[in-house]
Amino acid sequence: MARLWLCATGAGLSLAFLVLHSRLSGPSNLRDFIFQISWRTEESLYRLDVGWPKRSEHFTGATFCVAVDSLNGLVYVAQRGDNIQKVLVFTEDGYFLRAWNHTVDTPHGMFAASTLHEQSVWITDVGSGSFGHTIKKYNSFGDLVQVLGTPGQKGTGLNPLQFDNPAELYVEDTGDIYIVDGDGGLNNRLVKLSQDFMMLWLRGENGTGPAKFNIPHSVTVDSSGRVWVADRGNKRIQVFDKNTGAWLGAWNNCFTEEGPSSVRFTPDGKYMIVAQLNLSRLLFLSAPPVGNIGSCSVISSIQLADQVLPHLLDISGQTGAIYVAEIGAKQVQKYISLRSYLPSFRV
Repeated sequence: MARLWLCATGAGLSLAFLVLHSRLSGPSNLRDFIFQISWRTEESLYRLDVGWPKRSEHFTGATFCVAVDSLNGLVYVAQRGDNIQKVLVFTEDGYFLRAWNHTVDTPHGMFAASTLHEQSVWITDVGSGSFGHTIKKYNSFGDLVQVLGTPGQKGTGLNPLQFDNPAELYVEDTGDIYIVDGDGGLNNRLVKLSQDFMMLWLRGENGTGPAKFNIPHSVTVDSSGRVWVADRGNKRIQVFDKNTGAWLGAWNNCFTEEGPSSVRFTPDGKYMIVAQLNLSRLLFLSAPPVGNIGSCSVISSIQLADQVLPHLLDISGQTGAIYVAEIGAKQVQKYISLRSYLPSFRV
């Protein structure tokens, strides 16, 4: 009874305080006060690492994408501009290692896919020059290893494989590749290739219905065998079975203002991190349970300054740190998790 009396007393005092505040300050101030309380109770999951990178003068163009090689502690950044190095390589601690520009025209997305025997990074190229409309694999020093697509020629063909503004890709530890093609081009599709680059399945065309896309912009895979695609133009995330390509559902209730431009899961699989480009905002969504995609639920968010324009992001499988490529700010920023993670290279 004593505990109940204390709770009731506390609630009564809080209500009295709000009523008194409303009489003294007016209804609008009361709304502001309540809003501030709600905002402060939002769970904080990350904080900005103001010391990353150690020196920022290497960012000399518009930074479109970033990829983390958790196995080797490397961070790749791709930027656009004239007469600049297109690819920068840093350590996860923020030290600059090297830069290169060989056969890179207009980078859009990238993915680090290293193994114990090989350091490599894939880059999607949406340029109109002789290296454009391709997805290329490089070693860490910029040597070209593999080219997917028909260099310099956009198209819809499957044999030979052609792309038109391929937006991003995700490479599993098995070597299987998921590609979202394209960023405003002829194609609106999700493609899965085997490790030897054979077509396993293809989904999508332009449209608003299930398994149709309007600018599929980012792709990731969770530990339950589901493929998540940022269907940016349709303001939703669509979900597919990674083995069959079957459509499993969609999330759209979190994106009434703007569609997602980037999707990644935290190493523990508890949260999905989403970038919204024009809103300059990062959303932290609760990941769905196994066997059920559920509905979209925002747990936390980070509001960036106007015109920062977060385009694509990646997450360290070792530390959970988020690296965000910002087109408007022309930089990559690092956010440190406030929770500890067990090392895990990919979710």
